[in-house]
Amino acid sequence: MTLAVDKPAELQQHVGKELGPSDWMTVDQAIIDKFAHATGDHQWIHVDVERAKKEMPGGKTIAHGYLTLALVPRMAQTLVKVTGRKRGLNYGSNKVRFTNAVPAGSRIRLRSYRIRSVEPVDGNGFRVTSEATVEIEAQERPALVAEIIAIQYG
Repeated sequence: MTLAVDKPAELQQHVGKELGPSDWMTVDQAIIDKFAHATGDHQWIHVDVERAKKEMPGGKTIAHGYLTLALVPRMAQTLVKVTGRKRGLNYGSNKVRFTNAVPAGSRIRLRSYRIRSVEPVDGNGFRVTSEATVEIEAQERPALVAEIIAIQYG
C-alpha cells in the first residue's frame, strides 16, 4: 500500500508510520557489474563470477553494500509518493549498517520504511528522515538497516 500525499508538508502527519513491504526487486549480476563500472569498485567478490563459484560462501558474487543503499530510493518510491513536489534531493544517511551480503540473483525489498521526522528547511522544503530495513528473500537477517535523509521541495 502506497502512502500518497500532495505536498511534502503533509508528510508531517505521518511521522512514526511504518510503511512496507515494497515490491521485490532482483539484484542480478548485470546490476552489480554496472555499479562496479560506475564506481570503479571491481573487487572480485562483486564481479568475478568464476572465482566466486570456488571461493565465496554460497558460490556467488555479492552486491556492493553501497549498491544496496543506492537502491533504497527506488524501492521507497513504491511506498511513498509526494505528487505535488517540485524536486527532491538526497541529503545523506545516518547509522548505515550492512548486516548481510546480497548474493547475485537475490531478491530484495524494503521490509519496513518508517518516517522518523519531517522538518521545514528554507525554500519551501522539508527534510525527511526515514528508517529503512532492506531484507533478502528467504534470509532471516536483513541486508541493510539505515536512516536515510532527503529534502523534498513543494
